[in-house]
Amino acid sequence: MAKSEDKFKKVLSHAKEYGYVFQSSEIYDGLGAVYDYGQNGAELKKNIKEYWWKAMVQMHENIVGIDTAIFMHPKVWKASGHVDAFNDPLIDNKDSNKRYRADVLIEDYAEKLNLKAQKEIKKAAKRFGDAFDQAEFEATNPRVLKYKQQQKEILERMGSSLEKEDLEDVKILIEELGIADPETGSKNWTNVKQFNLMFGTKLGASAESAMDLYLRPETAQGIFVNFLNVQKSGRMKIPFGIAQIGKAFRNEIVARQFIFRMREFEQMEMQYFVRPGDDMKYYEQWKESRMKWHLSLGLGQDNYRFHDHDKLAHYANAAADIEFNFPFGFKELEGIHSRTDFDLSQHEKFSGKKLQFFDPELNKNYIPYVIETSIGVDRMFLAVFSNSLIEEKLADGSERTVLKLPAVLAPYKAAILPLVKKDGLPEVARKIINDLKFDFNVTYDEKDAIGRRYRRQDANGTPFCITVDHDTLTDNMVTIRHRDTMEQKRVAIGELRNIIDSEVNVRNWLSKL
Repeated sequence: MAKSEDKFKKVLSHAKEYGYVFQSSEIYDGLGAVYDYGQNGAELKKNIKEYWWKAMVQMHENIVGIDTAIFMHPKVWKASGHVDAFNDPLIDNKDSNKRYRADVLIEDYAEKLNLKAQKEIKKAAKRFGDAFDQAEFEATNPRVLKYKQQQKEILERMGSSLEKEDLEDVKILIEELGIADPETGSKNWTNVKQFNLMFGTKLGASAESAMDLYLRPETAQGIFVNFLNVQKSGRMKIPFGIAQIGKAFRNEIVARQFIFRMREFEQMEMQYFVRPGDDMKYYEQWKESRMKWHLSLGLGQDNYRFHDHDKLAHYANAAADIEFNFPFGFKELEGIHSRTDFDLSQHEKFSGKKLQFFDPELNKNYIPYVIETSIGVDRMFLAVFSNSLIEEKLADGSERTVLKLPAVLAPYKAAILPLVKKDGLPEVARKIINDLKFDFNVTYDEKDAIGRRYRRQDANGTPFCITVDHDTLTDNMVTIRHRDTMEQKRVAIGELRNIIDSEVNVRNWLSKL
């Protein structure tokens, strides 16, 4: 745990030092769970969104993208169930006065049981070596079976209690498990209460005539209310999808873990409309497709896992999370949900407008079922950033901090470095920048010794450093250094575009799909 906390602190420190993430309104002591993206963070975030958009929209003929308003008619949120059911179960500790999500406390406890099981598996693997059969060990070892069964029973009971809104049993479960306040160790808990997460606001020139509105808590409803607009104007045929990237807002009382859980955040969502009865087929397809997208970035297959929901949302008949191994453990990164026809049916009911599709093959109208993929941009940012931050010990005994971002996502693709600030080298470096900047985001750095500049660009995540030296003036060649291997090679200036492109081109990364 201490090692994880230490890694997390380094992530926070590095994010600020290198212009990735700042506390919002920091000069006024900040605003809780609200963050600003700095000059490098804005680039990384933009690149993540573009990578998703190209994979989701550009590479699918039957998926289109839209951009809907943050403000929506208040009936939208009544129809969707958010007014009545968009709640978190909260519990307070009477001694520390700290507030927690009751379900998160229980999930964290259950995850500790999983970690105990994994510890037993690792010990056995070390003991038996090549002869170790992990599947057989997991299926027969009493300790592993006990831990996994306990975890299953706890999560199933919690899911059942939350579904029935039996908040008293949720508290009883916390007490039975002996769950303590993570900060103080106190077990003196209040009752569990539901808290609605939507931010309210007003629309109108005067208080008397103002309409009550909400800041949208998700982008999905903007897609659903535009279902017919998109389908008719785009002449879309089932199955088809509508994608969107946009801001959402939730009044998270227990906001924590940096940008993992914020009050203002950004989502990348896609709603895929299918025939009733085809929903489970496409649900499984999108689970597989979305996992492939994540793995294409090379963050390590062991860092991902699926988690099937024990407690389903009111609109779903199946739901799974893609969880990522953050510095604080496995947590939800993306959700894949089978939403049935709930959303379109509700909006049809509340608006009085038909939201149906005429299927010429079946010669009938129906309300489509929906498969949703939903990923938080900020969580994806944290997954990429935290996984990429590495401290390496080099062959000469020295150490370096390197941010091994996937090259396709890196803010700057190359740094152009004149060896010295004279003798015409800066002018050649500027000429290279002016040639490359139409294709890549590149930067110029002439301050400090070349070794220190290399280290600075390593820590900033820049895949290539290109050094202009005195020989460049006569042979028109430069030294290109690769961030990950530190390998240096002499190449012609005319080759730079192709070398960089081979590493950062989206085509080469998404072709893995």
